[in-house]
Amino acid sequence: MIERWERLLAKRCLKVIGLNSGTSCDGIDAAVVEIEGWGKSTRLRLLAYKNYNYTEETRRMIEELFNPQTSGVDKICVSNFYLGELFAQAALEIIKEAGMTPGEIDLIGSHGQTIYHRPGPVIVGGIPVRSTLQIGEATVIAERTGVLTIADFRPRDLAVGGEGAPLIPYVDDLLFGRDNKHRVIQNIGGIANLTLVGGAIQPEEIIAFDTGPGNMVIDGVVSNLTAGRLRYDRDGLIAAEGQVHAGLLAKLLTHPFLSKKPPKSTGREEFGAEFIGSVLEKARKIGLTPQDLTATVTAFTVESIAQHYEEYIIPRYSLDEIIIGGGGAYNPTLMRMMEERMAPIPVKRHEDYGLSSDAKEAVAFAVLANETIHGLPANLPSVTGAVRPVVLGKIIP
Repeated sequence: MIERWERLLAKRCLKVIGLNSGTSCDGIDAAVVEIEGWGKSTRLRLLAYKNYNYTEETRRMIEELFNPQTSGVDKICVSNFYLGELFAQAALEIIKEAGMTPGEIDLIGSHGQTIYHRPGPVIVGGIPVRSTLQIGEATVIAERTGVLTIADFRPRDLAVGGEGAPLIPYVDDLLFGRDNKHRVIQNIGGIANLTLVGGAIQPEEIIAFDTGPGNMVIDGVVSNLTAGRLRYDRDGLIAAEGQVHAGLLAKLLTHPFLSKKPPKSTGREEFGAEFIGSVLEKARKIGLTPQDLTATVTAFTVESIAQHYEEYIIPRYSLDEIIIGGGGAYNPTLMRMMEERMAPIPVKRHEDYGLSSDAKEAVAFAVLANETIHGLPANLPSVTGAVRPVVLGKIIP
């Protein structure tokens, strides 16, 4: 193990696979990234990226794990190893996609699939306990690929008092924080989160936190309205035909998470099935059409993001541009709403900087794995609330 590690550290460039399955639970994102250096000297090149969709059966299995009423230790145990096999398959497939062999890959960084995230302390036996759980057994990935694997990036931050999320801001700073422009890097995945980088902002001063729902509520509403025929509002076409209902939007914006001060993170526990059910019920009572409801929850995502800018970013910094990543970047209606709401601040996409919006998080976990192998802390206490910086992840040789 030590000799293997020393060989890795002696290399100028590492070829690293990043694996991730997000809160939208649609499949595994896999990226092969060539990384030179570490820390502020990091330079990277994306060699290959692909999303490997879950089957409908697998998606249902995972979604059962999100709800304590439908989950159980037996299901979690089996699913952990089953997803480990799927993550390993995704790694082997993306290696082929890149025209490479497993022997040419130096490292794998796998975030896994979050099934529960409870960063707020719960008192158990007089001890405040913060917790999070990602599955997709890393030992299976390491065995099937023969590649040193790093996984479980969140728990170490929780162990030092942090929220365990968001973790991507560290990478946002490496990629976009190298000039005098103040940029918000806005991810709109299942959950939306922002990172402010650039200008004279130092890593210990970076502002980043979850802003609330991204695509999760939109997807859940569309799936329910179409009896599962559609899983999301493709190209924002349904929302584009509707009108935002101001009354319902105002009610949604009273959600307590939105007024909570950073650092903060959220997930399905607050914006999942139970919340979506309450939104559908409110819409039914006021007689909203599917188009109007979809437009309204799309506006909810945009307004919850914008209000956080107005409270925490714009009063303190001159904001030069907003860069959108994640699945929301491919929703023209959502992007139009963002542009109109944030004018005159330019709203761009990761593609404007040569990086796929879809690939961003998989790339980020490749970068975080590279930091781990070089022994560098990659949490940001100013972001997560941790008491100190720590090296993230568990290493499986």
